Amino acid sequence: MKWRRGSSTDHDGSTDHDGSTDHSSSTDHSSSTDHSSGSDTEHEAGRRAAVDSANSDAPGGAQATDPVRMTAWVAGYVQGVGFRWWTRSRALELGLVGTATNLYDGRVEVVVEGPQQACEALLGKLRGANTPGGVDTVTYQISEARGTFRGFNER
Repeated sequence: MKWRRGSSTDHDGSTDHDGSTDHSSSTDHSSSTDHSSGSDTEHEAGRRAAVDSANSDAPGGAQATDPVRMTAWVAGYVQGVGFRWWTRSRALELGLVGTATNLYDGRVEVVVEGPQQACEALLGKLRGANTPGGVDTVTYQISEARGTFRGFNER
């Protein structure tokens, strides 16, 4: 199966029958830019402020520091290009735990737990222009954390 980069953006915020939210999107890398700060001090201060703020979108009205589980399915040219290793590195930088697993259909499944803002930051990185290979689409859902992970494993 050959994958190519998508050029449309679609966002579906439908709610599954179990109460979790399922989101889909396509990413056009031709117009993506990286707006990361050059200062680690500013980055850390911004991250702390984001984690300290409340988030009304978290499951059950949870606070921003309450852990959530994000499961993302990444489609595109993402196997055999270091994508799982790259995802592990980004997740650990954000303080997340979980797994990145190659699926038989060519996608990579990323399951992480941690603060919702950190999960959303990882989601932004998964959709960004600096991923190894090429990401066409990222579909994800947010649910309650189960607390089953220790560290981050590539499978």
